[in-house]
Amino acid sequence: MRANVILFWILAVFLAIIAAVYGVWTAASGIEVNGGPEWAGMIAIALAAILSAFIAFYLGRVHKAQGAELPEDRLDANIDDGDPELGFFSPWSWWPIVLAGAAALGFLGLAVGFWISFIAVPLVLISLVGWVYEYYRGNFAR
Repeated sequence: MRANVILFWILAVFLAIIAAVYGVWTAASGIEVNGGPEWAGMIAIALAAILSAFIAFYLGRVHKAQGAELPEDRLDANIDDGDPELGFFSPWSWWPIVLAGAAALGFLGLAVGFWISFIAVPLVLISLVGWVYEYYRGNFAR
């Protein structure tokens, strides 16, 4: 996690410098009618720098709260040093694909025609319920 913190801080500093350079460059090139900088791009890059700084700060706080180094941060660590249980994965589930298709249909409805979203909402709800309750019924019931 220490490497992630360092990378996000480097990214935040890089984006802050790029935002300043972008602002000066667009102001000097005269892209805008009033001679100022191009605000939309400069603010977008600056907000990306702030977001990277937020993530770096949060990860740094979590890393300090853990108290010890993770196996991923040690150079002498073996694969077996990590946590063997990383969670449960359902390799034969079709519900994530159904949910992705329903969500894509919903966003298509927002972009093209709002009436398509009315078709997508029940599909999203059905796929969410199916994915959550997949292991309560049928062949995979526990």
